[in-house]
Amino acid sequence: MNEEHFLEFDEYLQGEMPDADKLAFEEQLKQEPELAMAFETYKELHLHLENKFGKADELQAFKKNLKGISKKHFKKSKSNVIGFKPWHYAVAASVAVLLGIFILNQKSDPVFEDYNQTETVFFTERGEADDNLKLAQDAFNAKQYKKAIPLFETILKTDKSAEIQYFYGVSLLEDNRMLEAEAVFNELKSGNSIYKNKAIWSLALSKLKQKDYKSCQELLLTIPEDYEGNDQVDALLEELD
Repeated sequence: MNEEHFLEFDEYLQGEMPDADKLAFEEQLKQEPELAMAFETYKELHLHLENKFGKADELQAFKKNLKGISKKHFKKSKSNVIGFKPWHYAVAASVAVLLGIFILNQKSDPVFEDYNQTETVFFTERGEADDNLKLAQDAFNAKQYKKAIPLFETILKTDKSAEIQYFYGVSLLEDNRMLEAEAVFNELKSGNSIYKNKAIWSLALSKLKQKDYKSCQELLLTIPEDYEGNDQVDALLEELD
């Protein structure tokens, strides 16, 4: 398989091939299964590229990428080449290269790590902070969640503030103890503290981490527009749509 075949594929699909050559090409497809398979693959990619790269800026980016690939993988030919519409630069590369680009451009599901931005806590700015609170703060900020969890549990025996509950829930989520984390966040969600919407966001992240995209989306839609992290909410909703 070489570059000339892809030029033939494109010429045939564009209806630019002379009738005699068209008949010969169709006969060749019948006689050569490998060529026919490559042609079918090219047809699918041809349609994808036409739909995918309709915008001028995308076409330019694709054109630049394919030019680089072509220089690396193909020698220049002295033969005449038919004129192409902008997105037809795809014919300069092999089906394998095109298929790779096709796969890379497919929409992928969002992942927890892309949206998980753990806050830094400052419990000890309050004058009455005890030793456990300082230890929990330091462990949490160092992302030592297994160490932070029992410290938060000790603190919660005497201080059940929404703040402590929330960061305890985050620690559980980071430690993959999703059911326990969700129980904490649901309790905050049912209340009216300043951590209510953060808890809903964290619940959505828990569902995202478990690849429960439907539940994640449903939770995100309950977060009000004035939530401080609404940009992330909108971005995640767009990816889930």
